[in-house]
Amino acid sequence: MGPGFDALGAALSLHCDVGVIGDGTVPDGAHEANDTHPAQVAFARLGGVGRVWTKNSVPMGRGMGFSGAARVGGALAAERQLAGSFVARSSTALAVCTELEGHADNVAPALWGGVVIASEGHVARVPVAVEAAWVMWIPDTTTSTSESRRKIGPTVALEDAVFNIARTAMLVAALSSGDVTGLREATRDRLHQDVRFAAVPGSRAALEVGLAAGAWCGWLSGSGPTVALLCEPSDAGRLAAALPSDGRSLVLSLDQAGAVEL
Repeated sequence: MGPGFDALGAALSLHCDVGVIGDGTVPDGAHEANDTHPAQVAFARLGGVGRVWTKNSVPMGRGMGFSGAARVGGALAAERQLAGSFVARSSTALAVCTELEGHADNVAPALWGGVVIASEGHVARVPVAVEAAWVMWIPDTTTSTSESRRKIGPTVALEDAVFNIARTAMLVAALSSGDVTGLREATRDRLHQDVRFAAVPGSRAALEVGLAAGAWCGWLSGSGPTVALLCEPSDAGRLAAALPSDGRSLVLSLDQAGAVEL
């Protein structure tokens, strides 16, 4: 989420369902995961036996956390198989999926739900007092998270680090207090967005259009190219319609439940 690079994430109302083949009915639209699928890799890493199926509504390669959600599903399926019961908010799944993902900002929200801060195995839920629609603008192009991360570089200037620490703290404060007027300033970033926007100029344009159309705030979702915008729920349809036509818009909500057994 914006300045909260690698540490702050949110769970939204798109889901990736994962189950073990042979353990109950496989739902319509599900597919068996291959050996390299993130759900199957996480399932095997935690000692799962057999194959998993997935039914996914999270766009892949768009910066919306598909791989993190899939890994969480696979890990929890393995834990359920081994333990005989569902393990919610599993610290083991968090550790393994964070290792596989390389960072926890997708994994922790998929496990815990809501808006979370995650670092070094610790997860803190952010109380959210803002009633918002999450308008996601999703272009047809994809991005590689690993490639975009290499472009950022291993070091940052001290003033940029301080800038982002301050904006992340402002963002948590604005969300928890319900101060929508503070969200625009709180979602500014100096660590990663400019580098990533350079590769997807259409996403920068979509962000500017969304802000000009009345969104409270916006940022590049993950590594992009998707753009996330927050607005008044009653204004979501108008905002979505105002966004560039070379992408599709989804109006989503915050998912407070996190990973659950269906």
